Amino acid sequence: MAATSGAVLNGLGSWFLCGGQRSQALLGASIGARVATPAAGTRKLVVVAAVQAKKSWIPGVRGGGNFIDPEWLDGSLPGDYGFDPLGLGKDPAFLKWYREAELIHGRWAMAAVVGIFVGQAWSGIPWFEAGADPGAVAPFSFGSLLGTQLLLMGWVESKRWVDFFNPESQSLEWATPWSRTAENFANATGQQGYPGGKFFDPLGLAGTIQNGVYVPDYDKLERLKLAEIKHARIAMLAMLIFYFEAGQGKTPLGALGL
Repeated sequence: MAATSGAVLNGLGSWFLCGGQRSQALLGASIGARVATPAAGTRKLVVVAAVQAKKSWIPGVRGGGNFIDPEWLDGSLPGDYGFDPLGLGKDPAFLKWYREAELIHGRWAMAAVVGIFVGQAWSGIPWFEAGADPGAVAPFSFGSLLGTQLLLMGWVESKRWVDFFNPESQSLEWATPWSRTAENFANATGQQGYPGGKFFDPLGLAGTIQNGVYVPDYDKLERLKLAEIKHARIAMLAMLIFYFEAGQGKTPLGALGL
């Protein structure tokens, strides 16, 4: 029995199943802490679960140190494939902030990509010329629009900044001009960057309304978090391409021959 258990544990601790030195060390430590040589005349059943290997941004490459498999990324974040060649996420506090920034930029990029395609398909005006077109709907002067945007965006961004360092502090009634509905803007999931609730998840994609209270479904939420970050990264790459096209006087639809 002891020989069989030892063979099984050695197999589970192999490089192939563990996916790297770090995972192999973790598994070995776990096994060493839990498994002891059984006394004579006793029988014990030992069940050991293999450690899931971290996903890699270059799946076919082994080794490479922190460039391929950074030790400060453990795969717990949605969409974490170990890509951090500059080591920006070594500090846990900075890693949390960078993920927050990635989410916000990605969400803006997804909205912008849709707006660029729909706007040009509807009006026929290139997105980088829409504001200067004589037929553009502009009820305010550029200065008034810029000032309003700075005030509104500054107010929203300042609240987001404060909430990042002091979670849920901005859901207080005095902190919102719509105090009677402050509970609708609170963080219903308890997770930074994913507030959910009646206002931020009106379609109930990651939760349900039970007796007037939003109840998050964390299994759905995890799947949606992964899907969102993947689409966000694609949208940011798309916007980068749109900028290069605009520098050559081209549009996304024009590049597609539409």
